[in-house]
Parts: sequence; structure tokens; C-alpha cells
Amino acid sequence: MAKGYWIAQVDVRDAERYKDYISTATPAFERYGANFLARGGSVTQLEGKGRSRNVVIEFPSMQHALDCYNSEEYQQALKIRKEVADSELMIMDGL
Repeated sequence: MAKGYWIAQVDVRDAERYKDYISTATPAFERYGANFLARGGSVTQLEGKGRSRNVVIEFPSMQHALDCYNSEEYQQALKIRKEVADSELMIMDGL
């Protein structure tokens, strides 16, 4: 079974409140087997518009990745993230 991946690019507008997003999202990540492969760190932007924070999260399957996003726990966190950050998020199948 192919793994699923969240790929996110984020500009945080309120770092203190972003901590609330992280703490609220953590139970969903734990429940669906999220494995953070990249979070923050330096980036060399080669093409297109970049964001200040980049995240890659691996899940056991595409279904786990989708279920995590759609979970009640994550939807509560998403409300916070939308208030305190600008972002793009995609979910994709692994090979």
C-alpha cells in the first residue's frame, strides 16, 4: 500500500497562536500515524513563490492522510491555523 503525504507551505502571522494550532492538531497526527519528515529548517527556493515554513508529513496510507485532515480533531486545529497563518496544503500518494 502506498503511503500518503501532506505537503504544506506556511507563513505564520501569529507565532504564539500557532502554538495553539500545533497542540490542537497533535492528537489527530498521533491517531493517524503521522511521521514528520521535514518541519521548518532552511530552504533554497528555486522556482515560484515560497513560504517561510515548509512541512512534509508521511502517513501509512493515502486514506490515513485524508482521514487525518477530515477528522474532527484536525478540523478544530484548521480553524486556528486559518486565523493565524497563510498556507497551501496538498495531500499526495507516495510511490
